[in-house]
Amino acid sequence: MESVTLSTTRRRFCLAAAASPFGLTVGQAFGGDDSRPREGKAKSLILLWLDGAPSQLETFDPHPGTEIGGPTRAIQTKVPGLAFAHTLPKLAQEAQSLCVVRSLTSKEGDHDRARYFMKTGYRPIPSIVHPALGAVCGKELSGEQLKLPPYISLLGKDERTGGGYLGDEYDPFVVLDVAKPVPDLSSPVGKDRRDRRFAALDVIEKSLSKDHPKLAERTNQGSRIRQALELMDSPQVSAFDLGKEPESVQRLYGQSPFGKACLAARRLVEVGVPCVEVQLRGWDSHANNFNVHNRLCADLDPGISGLIADLRSRGLLDSTLVVCLGEFGRTPAINGVAGRDHWNTGFSAVLAGGGTRPGTVYGKTSSKGSTDVENPTPVPDFLATILTVLGIDLHKEYIGPLGRPMKICEGTARKELLA
Repeated sequence: MESVTLSTTRRRFCLAAAASPFGLTVGQAFGGDDSRPREGKAKSLILLWLDGAPSQLETFDPHPGTEIGGPTRAIQTKVPGLAFAHTLPKLAQEAQSLCVVRSLTSKEGDHDRARYFMKTGYRPIPSIVHPALGAVCGKELSGEQLKLPPYISLLGKDERTGGGYLGDEYDPFVVLDVAKPVPDLSSPVGKDRRDRRFAALDVIEKSLSKDHPKLAERTNQGSRIRQALELMDSPQVSAFDLGKEPESVQRLYGQSPFGKACLAARRLVEVGVPCVEVQLRGWDSHANNFNVHNRLCADLDPGISGLIADLRSRGLLDSTLVVCLGEFGRTPAINGVAGRDHWNTGFSAVLAGGGTRPGTVYGKTSSKGSTDVENPTPVPDFLATILTVLGIDLHKEYIGPLGRPMKICEGTARKELLA
């Protein structure tokens, strides 16, 4: 796994302010105004990514007492008629804030391809790399006052999903351990000495710009250095400092790395970061499925329930969309080593806040384990719903690397999931 420091990611962040030839919308490319009124309520997205594909039957869609249910028990939530697996007792108490989708369908059943599909809305092809949802949020929702990177991934990243044709300035800024200070965000020397060093460097940069103007324009080095310094000096960096939170708030999220990252995500959206992804890995349960889910849900349950409760208590839930899911689900059939295999028809996701419809269950799966699904929700439609909640225009197009207009999303938002 890549260990990312500011020395390797500063370039990505600083490019965000520079115009990318692939970052133009069609209206901008041809001199028009493609701006539309922003309709969504949410200003930011927190994506809780359950990498490896969790079982819907051991999380949000249990079928106890049936052949496919296994030993997983069901518990009632705060929403009448809605049951979760016994692995999620704290989240069950937050169900009145949740919009549960039980009918996701994907055309991809391989982990790598399914991750790409779920995060971009497009199936992978060799000729183009599409931007991930977080990259689109970073481009469309960043405010002028934001000094931090617009797309931040905590505890990991997916190697194939990032800025895509929007450019690597929209790749996620990765922080692998939120319990430690983010590397390279502070100067090894005092501010006065640092400023003298950069003043001397500025003399060299101006000389370079004078003698090699095209090179200076292409690299945009001076502007990037200034933005890096603004980042290092910005009070927004303190969003990474979890020690500033009261002990009672820290306990709310649990003491696992995932829980701490969920708390960091709340602090980051509070200072204006448009998209924060938090990864919880290890759900690929071809064997020992039930033990895997008992262990991982012990971290997931306080993390997601604490996040939702904390956002609501601070008045941030209406402006923050929380989405929790993996790349696909798990088979209703239990295999010979007490595991469940890949299943891309009728798996689950949870949404909260941001203008989604609370206390809602959408879709239904068969208790017999068939592929019959009520209200099937293809991946592009699910992403279109997320983008709509975020107020991002589904009709907007970017100019791709081959000079072709590229739609942000080809799906249709499901109005039943919107408040």
